[in-house]
Amino acid sequence: VLQRTDDGRLLVGRMSPTTAAPGRWQFPGGSVEPPPDGERLDLAALRRNAVRELTEETGVTTTPTELELWAVTRGQYGSVGVLFLAPPLPEAALRERFTALAPPERELVELAFVRSPADLPGLPGPHADYLTPVLRHLTRQQAGLRRRTP
Repeated sequence: VLQRTDDGRLLVGRMSPTTAAPGRWQFPGGSVEPPPDGERLDLAALRRNAVRELTEETGVTTTPTELELWAVTRGQYGSVGVLFLAPPLPEAALRERFTALAPPERELVELAFVRSPADLPGLPGPHADYLTPVLRHLTRQQAGLRRRTP
């Protein structure tokens, strides 16, 4: 989930040492859980999963209908990534919700806010391989919107 701040930055989190990717900086999210028998894995199910992951990892609550499908990607080994854009919130509210989560329940242990790939070297440790291309694309997209705004 691409959780924006009201000034256009994106929330990234550092994974806990007990996760599959200890210390890695990434967007909130996770693997999609298979739907129950007889149910489809459709856009609505993907949105529900994204809402669950965002809430579990950051404490931010939103509704599935508030998430905007932003991109679908294909990974190096054939995995599919679905990125949703969440409604912007003030940084202070995002930090407050994150802090309210009980530490043992957190997959993320630290938050940071980035605007472009140039911000990534300031985050110590490994980064998810998708951070740079996503930030690059989002930066270009936002620049195009600013040029079109009178």
